[in-house]
Amino acid sequence: MLSVAVVGSGPSGVYTAQALLRQSSVPDVRVHVLDRLPAPYGLVRYGVAPDHEKIKSLQNSLRTVLEDDRVAFVGNVGVGGPDGVSPALLAELYHAVVYCVGAAADRALEVPGEELPGSYSATRFVSWYSAHPDAGADPFARDALEARSAVVIGVGNVAVDVARILARGADELRRTDVPHAALGALERSRVREVHIVGRRGPSGARFTTKELRELGALPGVRVSVDPAELALDPAYSGVAATAGAPAPPAVVRRNLEVLRGWAAGGGSVDGATGKPADGAVGDPPGGEFGGAVRRVRLRFFLRPVELLERAGRVAGVRFARTAPDGTGGIRDTGAYEDIPAGLVLRAVGYRGVELPGLPFDPVRGTVPHTAGRVLRNGAPSPGEYVAGWIKRGPTGVIGSNLSCAKETVASLLADAPALTLRPAADDPLAVLRSRGLRPVEWGGWLAIERAEAELGRSLGRGPVKIPDWPGLLAAARDEKR
Repeated sequence: MLSVAVVGSGPSGVYTAQALLRQSSVPDVRVHVLDRLPAPYGLVRYGVAPDHEKIKSLQNSLRTVLEDDRVAFVGNVGVGGPDGVSPALLAELYHAVVYCVGAAADRALEVPGEELPGSYSATRFVSWYSAHPDAGADPFARDALEARSAVVIGVGNVAVDVARILARGADELRRTDVPHAALGALERSRVREVHIVGRRGPSGARFTTKELRELGALPGVRVSVDPAELALDPAYSGVAATAGAPAPPAVVRRNLEVLRGWAAGGGSVDGATGKPADGAVGDPPGGEFGGAVRRVRLRFFLRPVELLERAGRVAGVRFARTAPDGTGGIRDTGAYEDIPAGLVLRAVGYRGVELPGLPFDPVRGTVPHTAGRVLRNGAPSPGEYVAGWIKRGPTGVIGSNLSCAKETVASLLADAPALTLRPAADDPLAVLRSRGLRPVEWGGWLAIERAEAELGRSLGRGPVKIPDWPGLLAAARDEKR
């Protein structure tokens, strides 16, 4: 029998387990999917926005894999940390170990004032409203949402997600699994204006058209774009096409059409067509944002250079105005603009984090590998593999992990004849327990699900996530109920 540990129960880890189950070259395989958290599904549970129910439903297909008799979910088992299990021990317990640990660190802006109170990573905000147990008691429930204006730095899907949550009414989030405290804080939020800011033009943005259109479909929210900033982009103005440059990709063209509609209408667009919605053009005066409760502004060609301070907190962001340099890049123009804000969220990318006991490339933020085989001192390390972001960097969408996992599993299966000659533990979980670990198995996770359903019922809602470690572990230990 081939005994495999997969470290990480997000999409890349579960897709790796699925690929192992579907192969035919090794008929007898056992897979343990380990996770530091007592709950499975990784970023699908703790990263996908709560109002993206269709994407979150991916948990159903991941669940099918984890419920297979040949697979065991092993939560509450950290790997590489002082309180967890070492890669060296895993190598003794299993014939092969596949690390699918993602990219847990945020990229910094590296500008003065970034550490001021009121300045946070977007991931920290996402973890808070997604009930990640590491979020703990966070200022978003206390004072960060007292700000009237927020700046989100970055023009990818994460930036659009956090801006949408800030702009969306709490009543609409009540039907989701947002934790109760976060829902209450969002209900009391004083944020009325959200700026999404990128240093390049709209053709360099990385959001998908679906995410972009969702902003225009938010009730009571007015979306605005500066036509002059759009006109600077060669792809938007048509300069690139007339100069003989390649046509922009289809997603860029669709995004530009949505932005064109907002710039022309000065308001919201139809969520399906991207065209100005009825009443978006020429709305009668009424309130600060033309009758809307909140406004989202998309800004381009602005590079953050400093976070401004007042009374010991962030008070705004100073941006350098940029412009196309004619070679596909940007240049500073020498002009600056300050945007007042009491809340700043950076959404400028992720980085992999070194896992003690594994080799690590600090420049790429990945584990060195060839076709998924971990490299130690330039040579493949028998029985050690990687998949997902820790393998290729934080690129692609959820589905990208499927082909990535298949490549790694192909390497593992090619090595299987030699790997199965090595000893492996008959009962790895018994060894983990003997080391003082308390794994949460599938029954414990089902108990957490029941507890979250009960919590939701008590609040007059659907299932509501338990946001803290003690609550999750207490629910998991009640699996006999």
